[in-house]
Amino acid sequence: MSIKYKLNSNYNNIKEFLINIKEFFEENSNTIHKARNELKVIEYKGIKTVVKAFKVPNIINQIAYAYFRDSKAKKSYENAIKLIELGINTPKPIGYIEFYHNFLFKKSFFISEKYNYEYTIREPLRHLDFEDREKIIKGFVKFTYNLHQNGVYHKDYSAGNILVAKTNSGYEFSVVDINRMQFRTIDLYTGLDNFAKLWLDEDSLLIIAKEYAKLANVDENKAIDILKQCDKKLKGFVEFKRKIRGKN
Repeated sequence: MSIKYKLNSNYNNIKEFLINIKEFFEENSNTIHKARNELKVIEYKGIKTVVKAFKVPNIINQIAYAYFRDSKAKKSYENAIKLIELGINTPKPIGYIEFYHNFLFKKSFFISEKYNYEYTIREPLRHLDFEDREKIIKGFVKFTYNLHQNGVYHKDYSAGNILVAKTNSGYEFSVVDINRMQFRTIDLYTGLDNFAKLWLDEDSLLIIAKEYAKLANVDENKAIDILKQCDKKLKGFVEFKRKIRGKN
């Protein structure tokens, strides 16, 4: 078994934690999410961390990640560093580590500091009577517009991946699950299409389109039409996939 890793120089005092993360992860039971990948909150030397363990890939990807492509853990770490350099809020990256066996890529972990938040953007989007709902959604649109102005396109921009924290001055947003990102120029259509995975109701769609139009200094009716089109396209695609699965 061999390893490759990168530790943020701000966390040199917890190198032992990174190197032995497999053991720490297995011994800890504080799972906060478990699906394809698993996330646990682990405290070490007074630092609360979130450790993301990526699923062992299939044999083809074990070869690809060993020789041709960056792992999801490495991309998560490097994207977090880029976001912070751009002044965009994401949990502070601590490091990543990759495990290899017989020259094949096996397991990887990404570690960040735990970000204290109240809820994800899903809650205000789903509940029409949510306190400060419109203010929160507009703040979220401004956060997203800033991402786009900085050339950041999050390919998994779903409601569970935007964290919301209440501050003395209002609301703060942080983006997670960042291994699938592109850094490029983003036009109006692409920017609005980035909201489609949020699965919007009519009210939320109008707030988002109008606010984005205001920030981008474009006609709001044009923005509404584009977002409606993107929203309809995604919902139609998901419904089509459901029907196909139902027939099998």
